[in-house]
Amino acid sequence: MKRVQQGFTLIELMIVVAIIGILAAIAIPAYQDYTKRAHVSEGLQLAGAAKTGVAEYYSSNGVWPTTNASAGLADSPSGNAVSSVIVGTSGVITITYNQKVSAGVTVSLAPTAASGSITWKCTGSNGMETNWLPSNCRP
Repeated sequence: MKRVQQGFTLIELMIVVAIIGILAAIAIPAYQDYTKRAHVSEGLQLAGAAKTGVAEYYSSNGVWPTTNASAGLADSPSGNAVSSVIVGTSGVITITYNQKVSAGVTVSLAPTAASGSITWKCTGSNGMETNWLPSNCRP
C-alpha cells in the first residue's frame, strides 16, 4: 500500500519561521519610530495654544512675550508624552518630552514677524532624532 504525505517537512517549517523573523526585524523598528513621531506631534498640538498667545501678545504690544503668563497661558500644558510647554525669551516656545519619546529631548518653535504675519521655525535639540520630527521641522 502507498502512503500519502501528510503535513509539512522540517525544512518547510524552518523557512516559514525564518521569513517571519525577517519581517519582524524590519517591522518592529519602523513601528517604534512611528509611535515616537506620533508623540512628538502631540507636543506640537499642545503648543498650538502657546503659539496663539505669543501671536496675540506680539500684535498687541509689538514685542515678544517672555513667560507663559504673559502669553496668556495659566500653566504649562502637559500631556501623555509631553512634560512641559514653556514660552521663553523672544517668544520661543520650548516643548519638553518625557520618556515616551526620550526623557528631556526638546523641540523649539521660534517666531519671526515679517510683512504682518508670523512664521515659526521648528528645531529639535537635546538629542531629538530628526526622523522623529515632522517634515516641516527637519533640516
